[in-house]
Amino acid sequence: MSQTAYNPDPKRHPGLHVIALLETGKAVLALLAATGLELLGPQPLRDGISALIRRFSLDPDHGALPSLLTMISPDAVHLAAAAMLAYAVLHLVEAWGLWRAKAWASWLGCVSAGIYLPFDVYAIARHPGWASWTVLVINLLVVYVLARDILKRKP
Repeated sequence: MSQTAYNPDPKRHPGLHVIALLETGKAVLALLAATGLELLGPQPLRDGISALIRRFSLDPDHGALPSLLTMISPDAVHLAAAAMLAYAVLHLVEAWGLWRAKAWASWLGCVSAGIYLPFDVYAIARHPGWASWTVLVINLLVVYVLARDILKRKP
C-alpha cells in the first residue's frame, strides 16, 4: 500500500475543521457559563440545589447536595468561573490549531478526547441510553480522526 505525503494545507483536512467547530462550541458554552456565574453570583446556584433537595425529599442536613450547598460562596463561584474560563481558552487554542491543521493541536485533541473515554463507558454502564452512547461515539470518532491525522504525518 503506497502512502502519499502528508498535505499540510488546512483545506485538505475537513475532519479537523469539524472537530475545531465542536471545540469552539464547547469553549463558547464554557464562556457563557463562566459569565453567568460571575453576573448572577452564587444565589441562583444555591436556589437550584435547594430545589433539588426539596424535589427529591432529601435530608437537608446530610448528604452530598447539602454539603455542596454549604461550599457555594462568592469565592467558590469565582474559582469555578476561572476554571471554566481556563477550559474555554484551552479549547479555543485547540480549535485554532485544528483549523490550521497543526500537529500539536491533533495531539492535544486526541489526548483530551481520549481522557473522557473511560468516563463515557462508565456513564453508559450507569445510565444506558441514546445520550450516553452518542457522547461515546462522538468522542471515539474525534479520537479516530485525530489519531489518523497524527499517523499520516509520520514520514
